[in-house]
Amino acid sequence: MIENLEKINNILINDGVIAFVTDTVWGLGCLPSSERAVKKIYEIKHRDGKKPLILMSDEFYNLFDYLKQPIPKEAQKLIKKHFPGALTLVLEKSEKTPDFITSSMPTVGVRIPDNKVFAEICRNIEGRVLATTSANISGEPPALTYDEAVKYIGDKVDLVVRDYGYSAAGRASTVAGFKDNGVVIYRQGDVEIC
Repeated sequence: MIENLEKINNILINDGVIAFVTDTVWGLGCLPSSERAVKKIYEIKHRDGKKPLILMSDEFYNLFDYLKQPIPKEAQKLIKKHFPGALTLVLEKSEKTPDFITSSMPTVGVRIPDNKVFAEICRNIEGRVLATTSANISGEPPALTYDEAVKYIGDKVDLVVRDYGYSAAGRASTVAGFKDNGVVIYRQGDVEIC
């Protein structure tokens, strides 16, 4: 489906930043190993360095190495029920997850968007994981369409990937973490956790 897959891979390998559609809002992403590209994302967004990025992929097993094992049972239940989908889980990170992604926090947010364009990008890039955040300047609304992504950050990224008719719903993901074997909701978004 996606043209330019080789170009996308080359951009990412060479410390580049891309913009892409997800099931919720448009995102910015780079390879998790590229500190230079992560810095670019913070510069593009004028983002506070204390706000971490999250890791996203097309399949949860691609994220295993970035997370401390074992994954809590409550988290496993939510993964089975809501991945792929509009849920970001905050879990303890492994040594593989760089501090420059998580603002030196001991945890990292992970998500599997329910979007075919995003999934195809991941299936064709090195490592199949992107360090991501929403495609907007901090404090402004996130891009919801290809045209908005081009308008907001198109001149600042290396490539805005076309959406091929797959649109973003416009509602943020729910962000949840775990404390004392219970679920903690950090942001109520599209997914309701009972």
